[in-house]
Amino acid sequence: MVEKTFWFTKKSNGVYVDLRTDSEYSGRVQYHCDKNDCTLRITDLRESDSAEYKFRFITNQPGGRFFGSPGITLTVTDLQVYVSRSTFNPSLAELKCHSSCHLPDGSSYIWYKNGQDISGQTSNSYSGSFDSTDSYSCAVKGHEKFPSLSLLGVMYSSTQICAFKGSTVDINCTYIYPSRINDHDTEIKETIWFTKGPNYDPVNLSTDSEYSGRVQYHCDKNYCTLTITDLRESDSAEYKFRFITNQPGGKYTGSPGVTLTVTDLQVHVSRSTFNPSWAELKCHSSCHLPDGFSYIWYKNGQDISGQTSNSYSGSFDSTDIYSCAVKGHEKFPSLPLSGPWGVMYSSTQICAFKGSSAKINCTYIYPSRINDNDTEIEETFWFTKGPDNDPVNLRTDSEYSGRVQYHCDKNDCTLTITDLRESDSAEYKFRFITNDPGGKYTGSPGVTLTVIGKIFI
Repeated sequence: MVEKTFWFTKKSNGVYVDLRTDSEYSGRVQYHCDKNDCTLRITDLRESDSAEYKFRFITNQPGGRFFGSPGITLTVTDLQVYVSRSTFNPSLAELKCHSSCHLPDGSSYIWYKNGQDISGQTSNSYSGSFDSTDSYSCAVKGHEKFPSLSLLGVMYSSTQICAFKGSTVDINCTYIYPSRINDHDTEIKETIWFTKGPNYDPVNLSTDSEYSGRVQYHCDKNYCTLTITDLRESDSAEYKFRFITNQPGGKYTGSPGVTLTVTDLQVHVSRSTFNPSWAELKCHSSCHLPDGFSYIWYKNGQDISGQTSNSYSGSFDSTDIYSCAVKGHEKFPSLPLSGPWGVMYSSTQICAFKGSSAKINCTYIYPSRINDNDTEIEETFWFTKGPDNDPVNLRTDSEYSGRVQYHCDKNDCTLTITDLRESDSAEYKFRFITNDPGGKYTGSPGVTLTVIGKIFI
């Protein structure tokens, strides 16, 4: 009498292991046995399943243990695209759909360009002129669900990432390359992440002093993740991955890369012109945060209950300190500022005649202490250009040479422009810079000056 039947590939401690109990095959093995026939079914095949499989049955007779030998050798293949390049024209090449198994003569193939079937291509090879931005893959007809990996360089999981200053970010990519080019095996010699290039040699971030101690690579097979910790606003850049092979010209870079924007939350203030203590505070980020985000507001370090919008209105005492954070990212709040603060203009619209003088006034208020450090003013100036590019101090702007004066005392500052010209018509803003991190404050909107020609009657 047959007491047990099973399939196996290996021994463990001298005992043949039933595939149904082997963790490597968990949930992927079924037996279909009827009378003297037994079929092994393995689903979701992996290359590691390539092995010699044998069947064993055990009877109640002494020594009644039998298996067939040799067994059945299973080879699990993953189609690959091999490349033979022309030595005369780098864009010309022959692609070959390769399998480690010997497929029957007469097998038909399908070629794909950017995911679309290339009509009329049924051979295992495909020749032509190839653009490096296009993706190619192949499949055996009747087995379209199991195509080769796309012949492509580097693919990023996301091309736009926004992260908070001080936090950690992961930037991921997958890179694919032909295993053989011109009958030579391809080997990866180096993988790097960089921000500079590709017009000049890119600098490996792991050796870049600006990222010292803050960068890690986590690479496995064809995946590589760049991790940057303790993010700074200066880390805002486009990041790219490059891999270098042993093939001639074998340098591959994913382009465009991943644009990282590092944001530092700021509290923007809109003050009432009728009641100086009344204002609207807005929690501002240089990133576009998705709709539906919840915010947290803090007064003197305590959560203000029920305030979940990115704006908060009320009457503010100058002795109180306010800050905000995005819910779920409470470790990265805005700088705490005492209110009311910022820059306030005595008028936002001024009209003056050509040749005359104009005075533009402002008051600026800032917290006396931030993170237990005294705040000091390092620079104050008026400008017209910005804030998309660094604003130019009017005293150093050749267009205003000899015509500009600042009269600043404590927290008040007046800009005087003499010998006005029609070209002086612009929006003027005041900026003050402090010694605290990110301590650049600008009153916005500014003061619009309109210079008109004299009217004669």
